[in-house]
Amino acid sequence: MGVTAVVGMCLLLTTTLGQSVARKTGGGSIETGGSTENGSPGRADHLTDDTSSPEIVIGQTVDTGNDVTIGGPTGYVGRLLVVPMDGSHWVGVKAITEEMGRRGHQVTVVIPEVSMRLGPSSNCRTVSYPVPYGQETVDMLMDKHKDNLRAATLPLVERMTQRMANIQSVSSFILTTAESLLFNTTLITSLEQQGFDAVLTDPLVPTGSLIARRLGVPSVCLLRGIPCGLDLTSAACPSPPSYVPRFFTKYTHSMSFSQRVGNVLVSLVEPLLCRLLYWRFDQLANRFLGEDVGVAEVLADTAIWLLRYDFTLEFPRPLMPNMVLVGGINCHVRNPLPRELEQWVSGEDGFIVFSLGSMVASLPEDITLVFLQAFTLIPQKVLWRYSGPVPGNVPDNVKLMKWIPQNDLLAHHGARAFLTHSGTHGLYEGVCHAVPMVMLPLFGDQPDNAQRLASKGVGVVLDINHITVETLLQALDEVVNNPR
Repeated sequence: MGVTAVVGMCLLLTTTLGQSVARKTGGGSIETGGSTENGSPGRADHLTDDTSSPEIVIGQTVDTGNDVTIGGPTGYVGRLLVVPMDGSHWVGVKAITEEMGRRGHQVTVVIPEVSMRLGPSSNCRTVSYPVPYGQETVDMLMDKHKDNLRAATLPLVERMTQRMANIQSVSSFILTTAESLLFNTTLITSLEQQGFDAVLTDPLVPTGSLIARRLGVPSVCLLRGIPCGLDLTSAACPSPPSYVPRFFTKYTHSMSFSQRVGNVLVSLVEPLLCRLLYWRFDQLANRFLGEDVGVAEVLADTAIWLLRYDFTLEFPRPLMPNMVLVGGINCHVRNPLPRELEQWVSGEDGFIVFSLGSMVASLPEDITLVFLQAFTLIPQKVLWRYSGPVPGNVPDNVKLMKWIPQNDLLAHHGARAFLTHSGTHGLYEGVCHAVPMVMLPLFGDQPDNAQRLASKGVGVVLDINHITVETLLQALDEVVNNPR
């Protein structure tokens, strides 16, 4: 996928920007300053005025060494608004954002002033808006994912109660962030007056799609998928439960009869799950847009769906004409390792990359000990993205880092294996660079992702809550010494 994926998406976005301009200059004009596409009165009276001025940061222009035609093949320079989702979801959006800016388009990224991973990007303008929480709140929410690991050993009722409480906390946090943006009158009015041609966003949190509808411009959605299938419903895309496995089932496309029955039952529950996940955003849409409309109707306006998977790993499924597969976009840039890191990973036995993603930077002490004990028994070096407390001594062949250049490490010729939580970005980086994986899925779509790769023979899956030194060593031996 690599560069081809990025270039292809930029061409699609350029086409969308051009079509938006054509609509603006055609029979019906889109006015700014709070007006709708047909010229109806604006909806600023539904907003709570926030007099805090947004902070604007101009990104540095970076020459990547690739010659491109500024503004795409048509020479048109468009105005793209980007409303990203925090966490690992930012990785793919950032790649597109920076490439669009490098091609000469005017790109504006709107982010909260406090976040996990969001920040200024190259070749674009970043606007931050105030939020009613600090960094300690973000850190606390990230720690809750570690609590989910500890909860795995609790009785069922207590475990479910704790997980529901954590989900409630995260949901409230996401809604608060969305309200801070949507009801910041100063910022929304400014966006309305800038004449954007399209909005790029992740619809899992539909804030960007709501803004696109408010501005009357096309939305381009980049996503892995919405757990309840709301994206497919909004896109009118068929998803037959007879052979398309549902989220959280860990089924493959080769289901037994009983699994197909279970898959059908899950599909029948999906509308209820969508309601539970998005009912507050349905209310938010009504307040912000001033019309009786829900998230499903808003997402139905999406011009292009950029899907973060590829049929190299994905099971067969129907697609609509405006759906484009872009899995692996995040592995297109390969930078050399810093000199110190290059020296450390050098050696004939190679090294293992270990990362559980941006949401889990530490583990419970007993699980951490299992990994450290196992690493003392292997010849490879281990680069571990870890920032928590370390029980005991760290083996000489283990290097702990708060952040690692994961894609660059996996692209290195010495990479022998990848210990991963099975997030989409990491899995495609591993596949792009042909590094076998030991998958340790934690939550969300990760168990399904791991099952997809295991069924393709790309790696093995372990349960991190019941991992032992023996099972970890067996898995590493399988992927390192039995290449396929």
